[in-house]
Amino acid sequence: MMDTPICDFVQNYIQKQNLRLHMPGHKGVPVLGAEPWDITEIEGADSLFEASGIIRESEQNASVLFGCKTFYSTEGSSLCIRAMLYLALLNAKSQGRKPVVAAGRNAHKTFLSAAALLDFDILWLYGDPKDAYLSCRITPEQAEQAIRQAKEKVTALYITSPDYLGNMADIAGLSEVCRKYGVLLLVDNAHGAYLRFLPVSCHPMDLGADLCCDSAHKTLPVLTGGAYLHISDAHLAELEPLAKQAMLLFASTSPSYLILQSLDAANRYLAEAYAPKIEAFMPQVLQLKEQLGKQGFDCIGDELLKISIDAKAYGYTGNALKDLLAEKNVICEFSDPDFLVLMLTPEIGSKGVKTILDALSSVPRRQPIAQKPPRIPMPETVLSVRESVMRLQTCIPVKAAAGRIAAMQHVGCPPAISVVVCGERIDENVQNCLAYYGITECFVVK
Repeated sequence: MMDTPICDFVQNYIQKQNLRLHMPGHKGVPVLGAEPWDITEIEGADSLFEASGIIRESEQNASVLFGCKTFYSTEGSSLCIRAMLYLALLNAKSQGRKPVVAAGRNAHKTFLSAAALLDFDILWLYGDPKDAYLSCRITPEQAEQAIRQAKEKVTALYITSPDYLGNMADIAGLSEVCRKYGVLLLVDNAHGAYLRFLPVSCHPMDLGADLCCDSAHKTLPVLTGGAYLHISDAHLAELEPLAKQAMLLFASTSPSYLILQSLDAANRYLAEAYAPKIEAFMPQVLQLKEQLGKQGFDCIGDELLKISIDAKAYGYTGNALKDLLAEKNVICEFSDPDFLVLMLTPEIGSKGVKTILDALSSVPRRQPIAQKPPRIPMPETVLSVRESVMRLQTCIPVKAAAGRIAAMQHVGCPPAISVVVCGERIDENVQNCLAYYGITECFVVK
């Protein structure tokens, strides 16, 4: 049986009924109910970014499960993304090179905040022109062409896989290209922590990624904020000693022990129960997708635990379909004018699968909506991300923004993906795209 050192320590501490003359201020007195388990870095509790005790033991358990060096984050994949990019920057500087990151255009907004903080150059990669802005399917051939043609030697390739619509990149193929040119492969695998535990692993670290982040809380039974940073064996010697410092550079000095316990408890669950549970759940999901297809729903993407529906093909906008499901107490992950996204895990069980099928089956099919999403803009870059973010800004109506330079992005999560990037000039295509997605105001450089 895999041990749970963090959970055990906190449970023993609770049983001693100590007078808590330390943070947090609730002193373990229940208000929400979780307060007794909410502690701080007292003696014996270890410290996340200087781990040498129970947290280190728990991270070692996670490393065994994922087959690579794994570190915890209690601030989601956002912290891990910044740390990955900082490590890539240090890797470039150790070789006397300027840091340049080639990145899929559908990068999470945390990528942009990291660029503002770290001031690296970005080479944007665009996938199929027919893709919505949520997707950016970069093939190994496209990546190789971009790396070869880049004016400056590329430091790292940054890919989001799975993306928000469930499209999965050819990580193995991209890894071969990156190794050929001495480029680090960084993967935002926030939506794919579970991929390691399929009968045949599809996890990026098993397919050749050098650095990878997983949001444990998105697809595993972990509290919100629990995440992993993974480092491959190929770069362990150079990057492992810097990993904690890289995370601490951007992290709170008060990590949540509730989230740490959740990650710790998940290790035992993943080691003992999860693989057979997801293997038994897989056929139910595949059957659900098949049944939805027979009813006329166009399910897109190839990720197992995500159902992404092209709602317009069924005669609705994604937002309208979301509202209809909400009336039946089925709450979706995301919707926009075109798509509806449902995230499944084995925890919903066969009852949950049936509820999804019944709810969608009750929606009458209508004539398809012909309107397609706008093409992804490719605006002119005027300033670097850092230069634009650090300048004075003002918020103006999108309809009055033509010719202005985009500043800090205020993009909600989900999907946390920007139509226009800080430092780019807003043109008519950008305005049309923003208007399509209901964005009426934007921040621009003064």
